[in-house]
Amino acid sequence: MNYPKLLLPDNSELAQLDVYLANGGFKAIERALSLERTVVIDEVKKSGLKGRGGAGFPTGLKWSFMPKVKSKPHYLCVNGDESEPGSFKDRAIIEKNPFMLIEGILIASFAMNITSAYVYIRGEYESASRLLAKALDSAYSAGYVGDGMKQKYNSDYSVDIFIVKGAGAYICGEETSQMNSIEGKRAYPRVKPPFPAASGLWNCPTTINNVETLTSVTAVLNIGSEAYSQIGAKTQPGTMLFGVSGNVAKPGVYELPTGFNLKNLIFDICGGVPNNKKIKAVIPGGSSMPPLTPDELDISLDEESLKAVNTHLGTGGVMVIDEDADLVEVTHRIAEFYHHESCGQCTPCREGTGWMVKVLKRMVNKEATLADLDLLVDIANNIEGNTICALGEAAAWPVRGFVTKFRKDFESAVSENRNFNAPNIAYGKRNTKEDLLFEN
Repeated sequence: MNYPKLLLPDNSELAQLDVYLANGGFKAIERALSLERTVVIDEVKKSGLKGRGGAGFPTGLKWSFMPKVKSKPHYLCVNGDESEPGSFKDRAIIEKNPFMLIEGILIASFAMNITSAYVYIRGEYESASRLLAKALDSAYSAGYVGDGMKQKYNSDYSVDIFIVKGAGAYICGEETSQMNSIEGKRAYPRVKPPFPAASGLWNCPTTINNVETLTSVTAVLNIGSEAYSQIGAKTQPGTMLFGVSGNVAKPGVYELPTGFNLKNLIFDICGGVPNNKKIKAVIPGGSSMPPLTPDELDISLDEESLKAVNTHLGTGGVMVIDEDADLVEVTHRIAEFYHHESCGQCTPCREGTGWMVKVLKRMVNKEATLADLDLLVDIANNIEGNTICALGEAAAWPVRGFVTKFRKDFESAVSENRNFNAPNIAYGKRNTKEDLLFEN
């Protein structure tokens, strides 16, 4: 396929500046510096590039929110926390092609008149952190980052890039929590407004972009916005890294145009399901996304197509689940993760995630009633949209998705040892939602 690759195929050439330069490295920032800042932003807008961190917000539009008059320092946060189960594409970029990320950071920083950028890397990504630090040292020594830029590019502009290692909390992937973490505070999400572009790091204008998003910016400047906009889905152009895991013959990270067919990805590229087993469910964009049934797999991997079947592209973390899986246990495990990772600031999330775990545990232990299925959906509905950040949705969507799309699996789980014609037998006469919820 003829498009600029985000990843380098040869692991032996990790973090080597001469390899990157031999492949046209740092030509994109050279082009950007020859343009006006507003022209660079317009170029990214015209490319149609949307954020690759899960929300899918137009990148150029986000950049345009930064104040044009610089009365305070401007900052860039590079989100490499990647705590979403099933997502591991940012790590692949950092380990395989860190210079393309660094160049994207330089372009974004110049466009928004930023002189300090912070790369926030998940604490568990120790090898990735070391590789990025090595690459950054090489770029500094060669004058591609820092004060050396002024001489290298005959420009009055320069930017410094700092690496911040996260503390291993899912909530730190949320942009305002991440800013609090960088500032050394507890990683609680901030109430918006004010939005980061108005008041972010240290109360200064700040933009937060995902690692893959900024790496894609380099590709946009290399080939031009018009060429980039012709790649992949029209509503979400470009390439995307899909991290495929679960019950597939060849799991891994695959770079493909957006809009690529999910069924073809699983069977043609990833070799299908081992031992010719059937697929029971597929999560298309990381564990927080609602699942797809086997009948929904012949679909384009872009936000508009997936939204039509009540799910989302998310981070592109495709998780394949075969026929042997217990979907009740899968849902229980996902719910446990989000309950554990809730920061506890918002009552619906703090309490609701725990309630969902409690109900699902009853199902796993064959102690539930049919009323528990409706209760789960009711709890999920009351979490969604009632929290400061999107962790509430991340917890609610998969639970509600599995219960509604695979209800027969859940009905089977509760029907084996329960008499539904006499629901009061198990709990005496206590049969309200509250009684079912708080039953030990």
